[in-house]
Amino acid sequence: MLFLSKKLREYIIDWCKQFIIAIVFVLFFYWFVILNANVPTGSMQNTIQTPSRNIAFRLSYLFAEPQRHDVVIFSAPDTAELYVKRIIGLPGEVVEIREGKVYINGSETALDDSFVDNPSYEDWGPRRVPELHYFVLGDNRANSHDSREWYNTYVPRADIMGKLVFSYYPRLQLIK
Repeated sequence: MLFLSKKLREYIIDWCKQFIIAIVFVLFFYWFVILNANVPTGSMQNTIQTPSRNIAFRLSYLFAEPQRHDVVIFSAPDTAELYVKRIIGLPGEVVEIREGKVYINGSETALDDSFVDNPSYEDWGPRRVPELHYFVLGDNRANSHDSREWYNTYVPRADIMGKLVFSYYPRLQLIK
């Protein structure tokens, strides 16, 4: 640094400051605003292709609660792995699956499942979702390890890390 002119030293120091600020901003954004999610299995096909890379927004549920049909990333109840599934049952609801169709609170009208790629015709329930918990299913119901099979059936609200917003690999698409 002794051999550099004062103007060049100031330029290098200014450039380094800007670089450090950019790195801090990117790390903050990554740790607190978005979450990069990998979906290695076909449990969410055709909504999410396999394999895929996705972005979840961590702040989605800062001022609002998760809603039915939201695609979320969470810590799986029986493992330390991150899972991506669709919320089907909300806290306090009674969920039942009959002949592959989902019914809520004893209704005779099945939930909209137009996003389901490969239905499973197994029956499940009826069971009440505990408060502050959610019942989740994959969109590829016949090939999904989800709330129907877990020992700890429901996903605690505290374990939901964010709502999936878009997929950027293998192709760019919004997640609905």
